[in-house]
Amino acid sequence: MHLSHERPDGFLFFRTCTSSAVTIVDRVFTRSFLLMPDRMIENWPVTSAERFDLAAAEVIAALEPEVVLLGTGERQVFPPQEPLVALLRRKIGVEVMDNPAACRTYNLLASEGRRVAAAIMLPVG
Repeated sequence: MHLSHERPDGFLFFRTCTSSAVTIVDRVFTRSFLLMPDRMIENWPVTSAERFDLAAAEVIAALEPEVVLLGTGERQVFPPQEPLVALLRRKIGVEVMDNPAACRTYNLLASEGRRVAAAIMLPVG
């Protein structure tokens, strides 16, 4: 799925998203990562919703986003409740969706200047 034809100025953005890879600007990623408009954390160890735990939530919370978009792969899969509650208690909004929806939503929110984080889970393969 191609998501953007032009490079917006001032933030990192998703260009494409498939079931096994994501392109950010012009670089392809095949491992899970965290993305914010101004930075990226590569090789995030969470490869599926079931593996999203308190430690993973703490890494996200340290980025201080307004909202986090949890991209759980090809399908929307809800992770365990405890790490979600930990984020909500810190007043960080959480949306769980499939990766293509998370990528599209991130691009929209980032283009509006929002402090959004995308947590994209890609299977190890």
